[in-house]
Amino acid sequence: MEQPLRFEDAMQKLSGIVEKLEIGDGSLDEMLRLYEEGMKLVKACEAQLDAYEATITKLGQSAGGGEDAE
Repeated sequence: MEQPLRFEDAMQKLSGIVEKLEIGDGSLDEMLRLYEEGMKLVKACEAQLDAYEATITKLGQSAGGGEDAE
């Protein structure tokens, strides 16, 4: 089973894909493949960020730092 990419690794890979797409030096098929791969990476990064946010929120609440604590 393939391990998910670390957030930082996914962002670095996504950055490389964006550079290649901006240059536009390739076939339409290659550009489409890169775009699809980039969108998968974006979704994976968003899911990781959502999970991190949920963890941080949970930790804040368990430490008594809920939003109502002001």
